[in-house]
Amino acid sequence: MAALPLTLAAPAAVASLAYLRAKTSWPNDYAFLKATVVGGRYAKNCVKNDRVNRFYELEKHALDAKTRDRSFLAVPPHIPKDVSSPADLKGLQATELSYKHVYETVLKFAAWLKQEHGVNKGDMVAIDLTNKPQFIYLWFAIWSLGAKAAFINTNLRGKALLHCVKACEAKLFIVDPAIKDALTDEVRQELQDSVVSVVLDEVIEGRIVALQGLRVPDTERGGQQMWDTAVLIFTSGTTGLPKPAVVAWRKFLLSPKTVGSWLGIKSTDRYYTAMPLYHSSASLLNISIVLHVGATSILSHHFSPKTFFASATASQATMMQYIGEMCRYLLSTPSPFDQSHTIRMAFGNGLRPDVWLGFKERFNILEIAEFYAATEAPGGSFIKSKNNFGLGAVGRAGTAISTLLGRQTAIVKHDVESGEPYRNSANFCERVSPGEAGEFINAMDPNNIKESFLGYYGNQKASNSKIMRDVFKKGDAWYRTGDLLRKDSEGRLFFVDRIGDTYRWKSENVSTNEVAEALSTSPHVDEINVYGVALPNHDGRAGCAAVMLKSTPSPQVLKEVAAHAREKMPRFAVPLFLRVVKEFEVTGTSKYTKHGLREQGVDPSKTGEDALYWLPVGAEAYEEFGKRDWENIVGGGVKL
Repeated sequence: MAALPLTLAAPAAVASLAYLRAKTSWPNDYAFLKATVVGGRYAKNCVKNDRVNRFYELEKHALDAKTRDRSFLAVPPHIPKDVSSPADLKGLQATELSYKHVYETVLKFAAWLKQEHGVNKGDMVAIDLTNKPQFIYLWFAIWSLGAKAAFINTNLRGKALLHCVKACEAKLFIVDPAIKDALTDEVRQELQDSVVSVVLDEVIEGRIVALQGLRVPDTERGGQQMWDTAVLIFTSGTTGLPKPAVVAWRKFLLSPKTVGSWLGIKSTDRYYTAMPLYHSSASLLNISIVLHVGATSILSHHFSPKTFFASATASQATMMQYIGEMCRYLLSTPSPFDQSHTIRMAFGNGLRPDVWLGFKERFNILEIAEFYAATEAPGGSFIKSKNNFGLGAVGRAGTAISTLLGRQTAIVKHDVESGEPYRNSANFCERVSPGEAGEFINAMDPNNIKESFLGYYGNQKASNSKIMRDVFKKGDAWYRTGDLLRKDSEGRLFFVDRIGDTYRWKSENVSTNEVAEALSTSPHVDEINVYGVALPNHDGRAGCAAVMLKSTPSPQVLKEVAAHAREKMPRFAVPLFLRVVKEFEVTGTSKYTKHGLREQGVDPSKTGEDALYWLPVGAEAYEEFGKRDWENIVGGGVKL
């Protein structure tokens, strides 16, 4: 065979190499495998030197002459309502808090916790604070004392809040003055015999900053292992009230170091987040990553689509954290700051295909980094994309990752009727074919489960429900994610749906059982069946409650049902829709069926004679929902 001329051979070789790189995913695999090695070595050294506690990482940066004056936290400036161009941002700057300042303040908070409240090694302290530096001060002060922190969702009220504080067995419960209404007389009375509740107001803060900082001896933090509890982060399960997921030191060592290395974050980066700190996304994948690199976290108090990019521009952000719903809101909001910012990369999860490309192009984001994981899960998946190849994917495993780490995860066939993984005649699970959806599971050491999964604090039953044994062979053990994923022939992973009764709305998991329990206490509700419905142009699923009412759905009844829902549950859990039915379809064991209701959704043309109602933004009562309302949602004229 004659040799190709050099002028043709070179381009052909380049094209072949590019094809090979794309087909095998070698660059992506190499970057992730390298990051995994970096994270593993780092964690091993921390264990060897008895430096598992992440307080030491903060201390290292604060005492190093090269990094102590570098900003650890930056608080974005207030963006005036009349700002209409990048020129209007002149003079607006973030408030910078150096590693040294944060460290010294942490020690003052430690003195307050120790001297005024007797917090000692092993104690649990519950934090119910909004996004602010004080959250970080308390968090690391608790760690500095060898104690543990429980992060409380700031939206919780009443029964759910009481449950969380009691479930984590907190010695001290610290509340943000902005949400002190959560500490009702009923809540205080319920907690008074077991938990000390404190509102962190200006008077107390004034006392704290006047204290001499306290650094307890290393022995108070010593001896901690990878599987020991670092924090509790509450996450809604498929049933019941929020469960405290145990986040071990292993995650705070491996995840930030590994993911930070994979993302390529540098010490000069300024990483913007508007995610709540009580979520692992912000606490583990922003603050903790920044800490490991010695970079800066720009901590926004809350998310606002109108001011997000103005705030990011004024704060000189180079990276941003997202959830899919956030990107959708940003894409639908006019802004003069589309490309005035310096953000090169967006990292997060849940960016849907219909938003991905438009978001990337409009805001000139050079690279999207998407991940799939759960707070308590032993593993996850990741993908970085500068082009459209990763559109909608939540991870990718090329030849190298599949060969070296392929046995750590699997997608197994799912039995829709039972909601459980399918088992064959030999009682083993089966892997799905490429392109087929199934439950995503993570391998665990059957003889040492706690090495990778600590479960839910004080709830062994819930913990055991996530462990599946004898999956592919006798004696093996796997973690159930409860999510359906599919993997294509190119190794890309795509999220399909959540199994069971939990749906996701406004970046929160919502339990249908929890919502049904809350609404069933309304004097107007006779029977109820709650489920999530998909809506055009919206991420996740909106809550819909099919109800049999005790009386006619008059305007007053609908107003009282709405008020009851808002009183009994967090805002994101209040059903957006009501479907008034005459009877329910039940199974042979008298259980309500949901499949048909979910399939029909809230399209009036599919719901027969049932009356539909909804709770528009700003409405005090459920209102009639008809064909025109549905068409407005379909046409993108309504954002919920």
